[in-house]
Amino acid sequence: MTLRAFGRTGVRVSPLTLGAMMFGAWGNPDHDDSIRIIHRALDAGINIIDTADMYSRGESEEIVGKALAGGLRDEVVLATKFHAPMDDNPNHRGNSRRWIIREVENSLLRLRTDWIDLYQVHRPEPGTDFDDTLGALSDLVHQGKIRYIGTSTFEPSAIVEGQWIAQRRGRERVVSEQPPYSLLARGIEREVLPVAQRYGLAVIPWSPLAGGWLTGRYRKGVELPVSGRSQRTPGRFDLTLPANVAKLEAVEQLALLAEEAGLSLVHLAIAFVLEHPAVTSAIIGPRTMEQLESQLDAAKVTLSPDLLDRIDTIVPPGTTINTADGGYEPPSLTDPAHRRRTTVGPE
Repeated sequence: MTLRAFGRTGVRVSPLTLGAMMFGAWGNPDHDDSIRIIHRALDAGINIIDTADMYSRGESEEIVGKALAGGLRDEVVLATKFHAPMDDNPNHRGNSRRWIIREVENSLLRLRTDWIDLYQVHRPEPGTDFDDTLGALSDLVHQGKIRYIGTSTFEPSAIVEGQWIAQRRGRERVVSEQPPYSLLARGIEREVLPVAQRYGLAVIPWSPLAGGWLTGRYRKGVELPVSGRSQRTPGRFDLTLPANVAKLEAVEQLALLAEEAGLSLVHLAIAFVLEHPAVTSAIIGPRTMEQLESQLDAAKVTLSPDLLDRIDTIVPPGTTINTADGGYEPPSLTDPAHRRRTTVGPE
């Protein structure tokens, strides 16, 4: 695979990133099979692996660590994330300095490594001072435990804030953003991708296959598959919701378009994400070897301007059909207390 610049870091990565979310209890519980998939991806030219502490409560990191043992670690750009709850303790989660300093040690142990190339804040946490988060991460960079700092599913204002904090307060700079991006979820084209380009950030989008919607398994007249992902995030899959009905209609049109172009829907979907000039590497998340093989050649596909124009008529630029596919809703929208003045009665 032809390597691409990872922002302004000087690091070069493959156009496909191997996502490890499906290795472990959430997807493929067979560690040996998962390791074979990882090794096949590396043999095919992929040199960046992305996981997270939360994936199967650490099991994904353990599998990746085993796969990279025996000399492979140095050849891989290894990325993981923190933020989500790891147990019922309210302090074993989030973006606080207290948790970051502890959880990085847990990830290092699970990954069987002395350093993490890219340590990412998995989601924003408005109640925690971002400067405190970046301060803790900067300390880890200075200690040699992590090389670079990234974010995932951050809004453009938060991305800019991170750059401002680094400049004004002497923190290490965030070098990458990992947003959701697919043929069905194009919202980041409005601001996130232009902001990333402005600040020279690498962009490694998650879910280019829209959580499975663009694999070819979701078609009209076909019984829709039930998966762990659909059970964890039903709002993205429930066909009683009008937004998901609209997604199914778009998928039908995109599948026909792919067929006319002589492409699989999988290749069309991944190639579309890789076509954007702001995108560095698209994260693929196979559960089986068959799924991996079906995605590897997508990096070789080039989409014509005419084909891209036709895609735009189906899902217009900047459009996310179902907002649940955006991956994050800020408290300003989800918590009524942020949107309504409290009426205080007489004492």
